[in-house]
Amino acid sequence: MATIDLNADVGESFGLWSLGDDAAMIGAVSSVNVACGFHAGDAGTMYAACLAAAQAGTAVGAHPGYRDLSGFGRRALDVDPDELTGEVIYQIGALQSLAQAAGTRVSYVKPHGALYNRIAVDPLQAQAVVDAVCAVDPGLPLVVLPGSVVERLAAQAGLRSIAEVFADRAYNPDGSLVSRTQPGAVLTDLAEITEHVLRLAVDGKIQTADGTVIDVAAESICVHGDTPGAVAMGQAVRGALESNGVTVASFI
Repeated sequence: MATIDLNADVGESFGLWSLGDDAAMIGAVSSVNVACGFHAGDAGTMYAACLAAAQAGTAVGAHPGYRDLSGFGRRALDVDPDELTGEVIYQIGALQSLAQAAGTRVSYVKPHGALYNRIAVDPLQAQAVVDAVCAVDPGLPLVVLPGSVVERLAAQAGLRSIAEVFADRAYNPDGSLVSRTQPGAVLTDLAEITEHVLRLAVDGKIQTADGTVIDVAAESICVHGDTPGAVAMGQAVRGALESNGVTVASFI
């Protein structure tokens, strides 16, 4: 793989509560997933993230989630599909306005947290998200877990899907993410993380939590902005990729 995208979640502060170093992270990656106010983010935080991304030339994506500020969007919710479609449309639209005001645009959509995991296996909620993206702009790519239900439904709807893997998450042998409730689900050792990323980018493989090596084709690698040492991780991952001849650039 000669080129791969490196993405990170930003804009996840809310009011007086601050999370992550958005400016530094935006400079370390090629695409940023900006929270849209439901799981995190407020208008000022979202606008500031878009301004910083515009200045850095970093692609902006909408990062919609469940309406769950207290749970940071990491709790599975049984939302009616029609309601979910409307909520995703609402979140994308809010970020589109702020991005335009900041001199940039929303170039893709990547669902957050529990919603991202749910649409990997739940056809009703997956279709709701696909319907929302199609309603807003069928030209917006949708970032998904490889081999997921939403990837299949996006293809059926004519949406471009971008398969991604996570630099800082452990995987099960079936290609799903190890639950955050399990020990070792989030990787924090930089050497382990860079090895994990290089194996993917160069060989198209991931070593899972039980040691199994599986094949994975992905166009983007995510570094979570709320992981401890996230900026250093993003910089280390980018440096390792570029040192091994892999160009880091947005898929847009």
